[in-house]
Amino acid sequence: MKKNILILLLVLCLFSLSLAFAQDKGAPVKEVPARGIWVSVFSSRDVLYAKDGVSNLIARCKKAKINEIYLQFFQSGNAYYDSKVCDRTKYDEMVKTTGVDCLDLLLREAQGNNIKVFAWINVLSLGKNSKADILKKYGNSVLTLDQYQVASKIESKIELDKYYLREDQIFLEPGDPRIEEYILTVVNEIINRYPLISGVHLDYIRYPSPVPFVPGSRFKKFGLTYGYGPKNVERFKDKTGLNPLDTLNNEDEYLAWDNWKRQQVTDLVRKISGLVKIKSADLAVSCAVIPLTERAYTNAFQDWSSWLEEGIVDYVVLMSYTKDNQFIKEVVKSGLGNRGKGKVYVGIGLFLMKNNLDLFFNQYRAVADLLPDGIVFFSIDDLNEQVISFLNSKPNLKP
Repeated sequence: MKKNILILLLVLCLFSLSLAFAQDKGAPVKEVPARGIWVSVFSSRDVLYAKDGVSNLIARCKKAKINEIYLQFFQSGNAYYDSKVCDRTKYDEMVKTTGVDCLDLLLREAQGNNIKVFAWINVLSLGKNSKADILKKYGNSVLTLDQYQVASKIESKIELDKYYLREDQIFLEPGDPRIEEYILTVVNEIINRYPLISGVHLDYIRYPSPVPFVPGSRFKKFGLTYGYGPKNVERFKDKTGLNPLDTLNNEDEYLAWDNWKRQQVTDLVRKISGLVKIKSADLAVSCAVIPLTERAYTNAFQDWSSWLEEGIVDYVVLMSYTKDNQFIKEVVKSGLGNRGKGKVYVGIGLFLMKNNLDLFFNQYRAVADLLPDGIVFFSIDDLNEQVISFLNSKPNLKP
């Protein structure tokens, strides 16, 4: 009897192992409601600089069952679209090279193939463009600064920079009314010039987030925290009578300052969303966000879970770029708990795994099993034939 029981247990164990192996290697790729791809203006595929680049993009997306394209329209203060208010040098180069506006061409072809295209806009980051139009107009007074009055892109280093890694980009101050006007003008121009877009996708809609990060301004003597742009400080002083640079003395006052900064980012998102929805309720508003809610909330002052709860954005895309598959599972499970009135997509860093596609295959399956509202890959440059084959894989076939 004991021998029979042992044999039965052994058979069950082997069956379980074979089932697990089959699920890992031969299981079909789960379909998600949306499958997207980011297409940067720096793409080596020259999507915007050649007519065949547009056709190739559409063909690759169809082949990979990708139904959403996040196309960069505005980056580092440069307009890669037909602008009358921003530096359009890059756009003019595109038109000169191709003889047509490839954005119009792409939008028409995408519509004919049931693929949505979203205008990807870098909101508060100017990259390293120190000659951006907004800086020519107002100078550095529109930049956000840290508590030492240093901008995110380091020109002269301070002692703390031995221990903290800044984002080496120029960031605008969301609490400056001039920046609000500037960003709303850009968004308004895009949604009116390109009626075939399916919505806007907001990136860098936050304060800089150095690492390691401090959770809130009351820890400012231990790290770096931003929001000290002159106009923002002035407005907070007028509102509260407090000077965040030198007169915050207790936890309540620091919390008031942190809430103020968080509100500047949220107000900007709300106004962009309102502008877009007035144009058309069918236009979607999405944001690429820091996936860890605590870091987003306390350090980047990006309260995306409240944006979803309030319904001022339709969905967020978690920028969960990692090679750690257990970590991304934990991040996604946490993120999906913040859907509110909206949806949560997951951004996967395909570029990190281009030399280890088995890792990517396993990561995709792990994320898809958690049933997000969409998965977006970064980026088009790494969407090779092996990846496309995997995304179309069927049961019992190795990718």
